[in-house]
Amino acid sequence: MQAFPHSTTESPTAVAVPPSLALPVIESRFPRRLHPYWPRLQEKTRHWLLEKRLMPAEKVREYADDLRYTDLMAGYYTDASEDVLQAIADYSAWFFVWDDRHDRDIVHGRVGDWRRLRHRLHAALDAPRHHLHHPDPLVAGFADSVLRLYGFLSRTWNQRFARHFHAVVEAYDREFRNRTRGYIPGVEEYLALRRLTFAHWIWTDLLEPGAGCELPESVRKHPAYRRAALLSQEFAAWYNDLCSLPKEIAGDEVHNLGISLITHEGLTLEEAVDTLRRRVEDCVEEFLDAEREALEFADALADGTFRGKELSSAVRICVGNMRNWFSSVYWFHHESGRYMVDSWDDRSTPPYVTNEAAGEK
Repeated sequence: MQAFPHSTTESPTAVAVPPSLALPVIESRFPRRLHPYWPRLQEKTRHWLLEKRLMPAEKVREYADDLRYTDLMAGYYTDASEDVLQAIADYSAWFFVWDDRHDRDIVHGRVGDWRRLRHRLHAALDAPRHHLHHPDPLVAGFADSVLRLYGFLSRTWNQRFARHFHAVVEAYDREFRNRTRGYIPGVEEYLALRRLTFAHWIWTDLLEPGAGCELPESVRKHPAYRRAALLSQEFAAWYNDLCSLPKEIAGDEVHNLGISLITHEGLTLEEAVDTLRRRVEDCVEEFLDAEREALEFADALADGTFRGKELSSAVRICVGNMRNWFSSVYWFHHESGRYMVDSWDDRSTPPYVTNEAAGEK
């Protein structure tokens, strides 16, 4: 089917979703939206990747647009201002490049390189301005994107974002150690780790600059808001696991909910796929209930005061963007060259990455 039947873009995309991965509820009940800034967003993020030397020029020319990183963000934070969306999209592109570096460091046993990068990211998160010209492009690019994100809301929001991303870096370190040891975490251990490596709370934090309003803790931690936010992120992580399971089994991966189910629950591959799919489908249905409760919560915030009206409007925008995440993630997995492993010359090496160690030794 056509992914953008009513799109404002110049080139709507028609994709065929494999029956085993098709979710009719997404296609019918989660219409896909796209920020009108998207064509310019794609162009500017491509230039940013080149400017920051995050990918070699030939890789950017050949692969950047087909990876569709900007599509993912433009389909998520659809109410963000253009400068906020640009900062989020550049940060997201950086995140994918970082994920690839992490994977290559594991594959090639570059323990020292990873250790240095881990410490530098922690330092850049706390003092991004001091790392803008770091010799490792990944550190400098991270500092640039974080500094821009820090400019939209208050210092309190910045500190929360930093706290959440420090935890993501440490989770990536645990994943590094698990993979180098061949350790497959149990189901509950994996689910807790996945919430960090998928950066659930980072993408949720970014809903706020996307809505142009920092939410107080009483709103962010209200059960109705938090449940809807968590379900939107769980769907994305589990659907990613469903789509990548055959590839990750073939590549001797250890981090996938299906792999944990097979190893620790004694499921067959087919049973693990069925269980994963059922979890994903249940997550969608649960979100529809949570969304209704979150919108009722938003209505209750409108207490006749200016602040109440502001918070109510912001929560409605955030919940609407949580809904966007379902369709954006779903179509991204079927359009992005990141997941078209059957078209790669070497299934173990994505064509858009470089295997050389990067950064200062």
